[in-house]
Amino acid sequence: MNNRPSKSARQKPPWLKRRLPTGRTYENVRKLLDKSCLHTVCQEAQCPNLWECFSKETATFLIMGPRCTRTCRFCAVDHGSMSPLDPGEPVRVAEAVKALNLEYVVVTSVTRDDLEDGGAGHFAATILSIRKNNPGVCIEVLIPDFMGSQKAVDMVVEARPDVLNHNLETVKRLYPTVRPEAVYERSLALMKHARESAHPDLPIKSGLMLGLGETRQEILEALQDLLRHGCSLLTLGQYLQPSKSHLEVERFVSPKEFESLGEAALGMGFADVASGPFVRSSYQAKELFNRT
Repeated sequence: MNNRPSKSARQKPPWLKRRLPTGRTYENVRKLLDKSCLHTVCQEAQCPNLWECFSKETATFLIMGPRCTRTCRFCAVDHGSMSPLDPGEPVRVAEAVKALNLEYVVVTSVTRDDLEDGGAGHFAATILSIRKNNPGVCIEVLIPDFMGSQKAVDMVVEARPDVLNHNLETVKRLYPTVRPEAVYERSLALMKHARESAHPDLPIKSGLMLGLGETRQEILEALQDLLRHGCSLLTLGQYLQPSKSHLEVERFVSPKEFESLGEAALGMGFADVASGPFVRSSYQAKELFNRT
């Protein structure tokens, strides 16, 4: 009989254990979001940095509802029936940015394949509303693939975010398992189109989760693909299983290996890289942007 514990039951290594920050700021941010009827990817996706970011008065706003039309096997965001878009949401996000006195804001969304433009117009409205109410704030958007629609990408780019982020998430071989409703080449094409748009100075950002069974060579090949398609900012982080119904962690990548991969990415030509076990696509986004 095999008594070896499953991968999901194995104890996390020491570098994935952290003390939760204390203080009232976290609760103040949570109450503000609840009062504004807003969602954050920090909460919906069970981000391990939630306490830290909230305590620093930082949040990644999740627009277009708390449920997604896709069922990616790594993601904790709920899925199911969709609600109509809330036309007042862009203004409420802008008001929350002002109330939190943010200098850098990240806006992402669930995937809304049920909408004709994939929600691109809602993204644009949110960017413009934040700009109107918060002059000088830097805005990063983390967008879905819009089913490959170049018109949708153009709508977002024309609203002039400061950074356009779209996560590749994993290596090409693992897409059918990890992202069965997405297409590796489609995500790359989206980034290339954004880079070749009317605003080629717009930084393109992307990220990978590690620990899903990819090899180092596959990681480096994915990074080369990102560079060839216009990506200049990169995040590399550890995948953590949100629940038993999600993909198990194949391995825990050590901080030393993350450091090595970050150095390799910089050597390949990325403008800047955030690489570490707790790094997520919007984690310390302000710092990454400012260094660039």
